[in-house]
Amino acid sequence: MSKKQHDSPRPPGEGSGVRAPGRFAYEGLDRVIHEKARLSIVTSLATHPAGLIFNDLKDLCALTDGNLSRHLQILSEAGVIQIWKGFKDNRPQTLCMLTEMGRKRFIEYITVLENIVTDAVGAEKPVEEPKLSKGWSPA
Repeated sequence: MSKKQHDSPRPPGEGSGVRAPGRFAYEGLDRVIHEKARLSIVTSLATHPAGLIFNDLKDLCALTDGNLSRHLQILSEAGVIQIWKGFKDNRPQTLCMLTEMGRKRFIEYITVLENIVTDAVGAEKPVEEPKLSKGWSPA
């Protein structure tokens, strides 16, 4: 190896066991579900397979009527939930339930989150000073 090759700076990670391109892209993070309010809605519905009445869902997710309605509309349009209208004691009721596709998407989403947690576990280990070739300095 020539001196020029040996002294040329090499970016950290290059040739040091970096995994496949896009390894940490987490493409499976479903953007429809990933938003905080929608994640709380979908999680609530996943834990209540028979569905939830609008007001119960609103309380569980700490959302306003308008905010919950808008997120339910987005989830419904995406096929993640279904909304049923009915009456109980002469009062209108709205029942929300996960669809089969919604449950499948949620499980896939959770699987990606589990991968993120697994990947991040190593972040708690102390970091060693990088062994960089000549020419590198802290920015």
